[in-house]
Amino acid sequence: MAIEVVTKDDLEAFRQTLLNDIRSLLANNKPEAKEWLRCADVRKLLKVSTGTIQNLRITGKLKSQKIGGMHFYKLTDIQNMLSGKNN
Repeated sequence: MAIEVVTKDDLEAFRQTLLNDIRSLLANNKPEAKEWLRCADVRKLLKVSTGTIQNLRITGKLKSQKIGGMHFYKLTDIQNMLSGKNN
C-alpha cells in the first residue's frame, strides 16, 4: 500500500479547479424569465402585499388570468404598468 502525501499546493490546485468548474456551471445555468407569474412572484417583484395586488387587479391597473382559482399575471403587463405604458 503506497502512501501519498497531499501538499498545500495540491489542495490549492484542487480548489482552483473546483471553483472554475462551479463558475462555469453557474454561468451556463442562468434562470429564464417566466412569461406568467403567480401572485407570490409578483409580490416579491413589486415588494407589495397581497392586498395591494388585489387592488391593482380590481382597479384594472394590472390584468390577470384566473386558472383553477389562481391568478396569473403576464410579466410584460407588469413591466408596462411600472413604466406607465397603457395597452
